[in-house]
Amino acid sequence: MATASLRRSGVFDVLWNNQLVTIFRIKELRQKIFITLLFLVIYRIGFQVPLPIINQARMAQKMGGADEGLLGLVSMFSGGSLSQSTIFGLGIMPYISASIFFQLFATIYPPLERLQKEGEAGRKKINEYTRYATVAICIVQAWMWVSYIVSPEPHGLNLALPGYDKSFIYIFSSVMMMTAGTVFLMWIGEQIDEYGIGNGISLIIMAGIVARIPDAFLQIFFERGTFRTSVLRLGGDGTPGSVGLEKVIVLMLLFIAVVVAVIAITKGQRRIPTQSAKHVRGRRVYGGTRQFLPLRINQAGVMPVIFASSLLLIPTFFFKFLAQSMPSVNFFYELTNAFERQGWLYNVFYIVMIYFFCYFWTAITFNPKDMANNLKDYGSFIPGYRPGKSTADYLERVIMRITYVGAAFLAIIAIIPSMISTALEVTPVVASFYGGTGLLIVISVALDLVQKINSHLVMRNYPGLTED
Repeated sequence: MATASLRRSGVFDVLWNNQLVTIFRIKELRQKIFITLLFLVIYRIGFQVPLPIINQARMAQKMGGADEGLLGLVSMFSGGSLSQSTIFGLGIMPYISASIFFQLFATIYPPLERLQKEGEAGRKKINEYTRYATVAICIVQAWMWVSYIVSPEPHGLNLALPGYDKSFIYIFSSVMMMTAGTVFLMWIGEQIDEYGIGNGISLIIMAGIVARIPDAFLQIFFERGTFRTSVLRLGGDGTPGSVGLEKVIVLMLLFIAVVVAVIAITKGQRRIPTQSAKHVRGRRVYGGTRQFLPLRINQAGVMPVIFASSLLLIPTFFFKFLAQSMPSVNFFYELTNAFERQGWLYNVFYIVMIYFFCYFWTAITFNPKDMANNLKDYGSFIPGYRPGKSTADYLERVIMRITYVGAAFLAIIAIIPSMISTALEVTPVVASFYGGTGLLIVISVALDLVQKINSHLVMRNYPGLTED
């Protein structure tokens, strides 16, 4: 009776023809989504498996709040968690580091550049080199981390179980476990690329970031498992740093505003008009159509923020080492605090490095000369500019201007978390969802995923999820 009523009212047809329901009506797309979800579940299960030689109870005490600092920043990039020292502790960051190295090295090493231009065969060879480099990086990083957490204080954390701290075989086994964990994550990413939907490595990082949302939610509304009644009152409970109703509303509005701004800039384009040359064949005229050459405002994506954040870890560790080595020198303590607490000095260096890497990455990935030659080869030109050098110079001027805007956007988004954390007195875990690398990665991966699903729908003559 209820189903018949729904059919007569047309509600059933509306639900059945809904685009989200249509996704699961397509068998191939449904299988890809389920395979992707299965691999992400496997990743989250392995994320909870700890190393066997570590005293996990003491580890939790020592690392309490570590995800709010440098280790949290590293974990956000990698999809792992060193503060828990699991088999996936290193995450996927060694693979990303190796990939970036070969991508940059190919611009200065001709044999590697020739491999890149050989098509699929060359890419497979570079991927093979990347895997070997990933294993080497994993072994070095895992050995350094395991040695640090099992070494006695003050040179380490002394977290090994009794009898395991001085045994080479157990330390070596832990290093191999963490290396195998990263290699397994790399394999999961490749399987998602081949049999699932979306970019596997990006989805793993996104899953690690999204998994932090419950913790951030609990920190706002709960304290030691008890609901904070102060969030329902203006001004909170009157103590410094308490979260009141006005802070919750401001945080919600800020989150919506930042997400909308990130989506707008991420999808923003500078469209340059182009026109194809006319060709006369018999009595017919071909060509002469006007098109657009889209240039993304944020050409570099999230890479400049990742590079800048990663490099700023170096002076933080360096100043911390100097402060511990020379405790009588207060200057090193001040520098350590300035970088660890992400004060104005940290933000100044952060903005400068983001601008530098925006232009650096754009110069590597965007070649105006090649694009001008491609337009010339296809018989197209930009009105008002001669094909060749004149077109290349114009494209270079345009890309320099829009890169400046894109870099400014990235710089603002990157420093928003520290500003919110200071102004509203909320924890960095909560503030990290209002900007920074995490939000950029989540939105970029989500937009890419929607675009891939959209292409599957359009290819089968279904209405797309989005209309550009």
